[in-house]
Amino acid sequence: MAQQGHSQACCTVPPAVVGDYTAKGTYIDLDGMRVYTTGPSTATSAIFIIYDIFGFSPQALQGADILAHADQNHQYQVFMPDFFKGKPLPLSVFPPDTEEKKKRMGDFFAGPASPPDTAKKVPDMVKQLGQKYTGVQKWGSLGMCWGGKIVSLTSQSGTPFSASAEVHPAMVDPNDAKGFKVPVCILASGDENPEDVENFKKNLGVENHVETFGDQVHGWMAARGDLKDEKVRSEYERGYSVLLDFYHKHLSSRREHLL
Repeated sequence: MAQQGHSQACCTVPPAVVGDYTAKGTYIDLDGMRVYTTGPSTATSAIFIIYDIFGFSPQALQGADILAHADQNHQYQVFMPDFFKGKPLPLSVFPPDTEEKKKRMGDFFAGPASPPDTAKKVPDMVKQLGQKYTGVQKWGSLGMCWGGKIVSLTSQSGTPFSASAEVHPAMVDPNDAKGFKVPVCILASGDENPEDVENFKKNLGVENHVETFGDQVHGWMAARGDLKDEKVRSEYERGYSVLLDFYHKHLSSRREHLL
């Protein structure tokens, strides 16, 4: 499992905003579902983000904006659907350290957050977005926590993506790795089972970057990232820089890559 000290990104990720964050993008309607979109309409590559169970958190929205705008030579159109339709799981339910919290989380994963049910929706959503945004030539995906499982399920045979990424992925199953058909980037936290992450990497038959941010909690690049903490903020920024390196390599055209 790779342990990287820094990113080699040709871009410069802007300092993360602490406190109230004003998103740079807008919201569109996609077949009755609200979708956050950001990035220039001229970008020829796009990233489809599947957020965590806490929905449109300021940290997730800021991450989407970073991916879209951080590097002027390699910009992306970014789309983040609201799969929970305005009713994400409250952050107060995590960690599930009481029976009541465990039940609420269990009910949520069995209902609106069922990974297989959500995964079935993704290919058609990407197709619809591609028909609307015709300049997009390549699609990448990013799954946060719960979204990581969806990425695993949608990176198999027939995937609409050219590259996939997962940050602090939930429900890591090494068996999922065997079916990956596109390059993948995995950024794990110190809370994921290291054996599962290692076996996931071993089972991958595609180009990959697997890295563990061992001093970060599950969710540090999304809703659980305490950006007031200097160390968390630094690793949040580094994580997005690593993702940009990965997307630049696998989603950018040759001409863009040489700029």
